[in-house]
Amino acid sequence: MTRPATRKKTLETTLRFGWTTGTCATAAVNAAYTAMVTGQFPDRVTIVTPSGKNADLEVAETAQRKAGGGPWWRAGIIKDAGDDPDVTHGAMIRATVRPGRTGSGVSFHGGEGVGVITKPGLPVPVGEPAINPVPRQMMRDAVIELADALNGLRDVEIEISVPGGAGIALKTWNPRLGIEGGISILGTTGVVRPFSCSAWIASIHRGIDVARANDLPHVMGSTGATSEGWGRDRYGLPDIALIDMGDFVGGMLKYMRRHPVPNLSILGGFAKMVKLAQGASDLHSARSQVDFTALADMAAPFGFDPARVTAANSVLEVAEMGNATQRGQLATAVATAARDTALAQLRGAPTHVEVVIVGRDGTLFGRAGSLSFSSKE
Repeated sequence: MTRPATRKKTLETTLRFGWTTGTCATAAVNAAYTAMVTGQFPDRVTIVTPSGKNADLEVAETAQRKAGGGPWWRAGIIKDAGDDPDVTHGAMIRATVRPGRTGSGVSFHGGEGVGVITKPGLPVPVGEPAINPVPRQMMRDAVIELADALNGLRDVEIEISVPGGAGIALKTWNPRLGIEGGISILGTTGVVRPFSCSAWIASIHRGIDVARANDLPHVMGSTGATSEGWGRDRYGLPDIALIDMGDFVGGMLKYMRRHPVPNLSILGGFAKMVKLAQGASDLHSARSQVDFTALADMAAPFGFDPARVTAANSVLEVAEMGNATQRGQLATAVATAARDTALAQLRGAPTHVEVVIVGRDGTLFGRAGSLSFSSKE
């Protein structure tokens, strides 16, 4: 099937692309299934990813048991994330294939290092291994294609495992999403785009889905560990209510506009909240900048020297120009404007919003807005 030229254009970059865990799992299934039918493991496997890009992957390890306790065939693919700093880079993605019961079709099981879904709201039901729908379909398609080509079985059991996956998962969102014991087998395009924002934003979306499915009345989006720590101490929220939005406040708000929760706290440092106050939806330093002239106009009523603020190199420098009272007044004004930006992006969604500015030392600088329930002071 041909793909539009414009789609292929989006894959062009000077950085090297990698492959998702879903692509690697599919390649491992391909190799293991081939050995089950032909008796020989291939040295390399080529599959077509949903993006239309071919993945030509080396089979890194093989194993089999033909008798005694039931036959199985196993192949492993080492994940190559390209130039993306992916925590699963270098992980071994294994697939073990067994003949299934007649009429059972393709079934999926999670082995070592693959997480189990324990909370509703994710695209896979509770109790199932964390193998997402697109990778599942990729593996089904691979089995059907090989069954047609090699006159092989269509009823097979597939077990995916990732040695060390439980440790890797601690560096991901999985514990907060209610995925226990390992990583997820992911990927909608099959391709890892270097330094892409899409995976992070997708994790934000899944976090909101899980919070909604568990009827949480309050979620908290934070730009970093310090601000999250302040909110965790104040509200005592469960992990699934904590959204690590990073710089992607716009991605969080846009999704929440269509999938609202009753209460949202947005927490961050002074500089990032100034950007939000000035209308930015992506708070990364490479994609938005502080307008110090506008900040000077905001700070002037609180006794800040507009000329000095305009000439400042950082928001921290501006904060240090005032005393504690002045900093608090400015921070509250910034939080109020940031909340206005958030409400504008929510476009009337039924969500109460507060914005909290937290200093680098973890203390409260300023706050605006209120929630729809009483919280401890």
